[in-house]
Amino acid sequence: MAKFAANLSMLFTEVDFIDRFEAAGEAGFQGVEYLFPYAFDANEIKAKLQANDLEQVLFNLPAGDWEAGDRGIAVDPSRVAEFQSGVLIAIEYAKVLGCNQLNCLAGIVPTGVTATEAYSTFVLNLKYAANALAAEGISLVIEAINTRDIPGFFLNTTEQAKRVIQDVGSDNLSIQYDIYHMQIMEGDLALTMQSNIAQIAHVQLADNPGRHEPGTGEINYPFVLKYLDDIGYQGWVGCEYKPQTTTLDGLGWLKQYR
Repeated sequence: MAKFAANLSMLFTEVDFIDRFEAAGEAGFQGVEYLFPYAFDANEIKAKLQANDLEQVLFNLPAGDWEAGDRGIAVDPSRVAEFQSGVLIAIEYAKVLGCNQLNCLAGIVPTGVTATEAYSTFVLNLKYAANALAAEGISLVIEAINTRDIPGFFLNTTEQAKRVIQDVGSDNLSIQYDIYHMQIMEGDLALTMQSNIAQIAHVQLADNPGRHEPGTGEINYPFVLKYLDDIGYQGWVGCEYKPQTTTLDGLGWLKQYR
């Protein structure tokens, strides 16, 4: 049965970030993920993980200035040096936190950059990141995101992600499959997951519409999660959704999977 990780960037937001680890542990989660740890001391986060018996499952490589609208810098030819520096920072955090998997957000294609330039920059940066992470025993994933939530985001479908992985040519690069985003962009969830299970290293969930907890929208999560088990998925499932009310009130869906 799948292991569920709380996404602390979206769950338990009623408390300060550093207190969300305790809230996740008390709610019964085994692992956590979030956007970024870089505003905090890595050893402080490590202490919170250990105190609450949590595994650090995933976080993102540095993705530029999030507050200013950056959603990744991996497709920006003018920021390759910044990207590479960010990879080294992420590795240091991952080593302290015991995190063996990092996600690279492609980002929004900058004005004036062609699709070809963005693609070649993305491949270049991923080759660097995949090799650097492999040397430390850390895996790299990339995530396709829907164009409604982030207009202009470069990576949007599973097929596109597969082409990128093929061109990078590293066995240390896989897919982070976000069920919510892919329901919007391509649907056909079960067949897509089955066809690509060998390349899916991490899964995230939210229902659609609204990006709320499972059971609030159109996705048949009892079927989808059982199907993931049936096709042999053994990784983590990150709960990356916006609770309709409070986080605890929205966790009823999870009881049947414990």
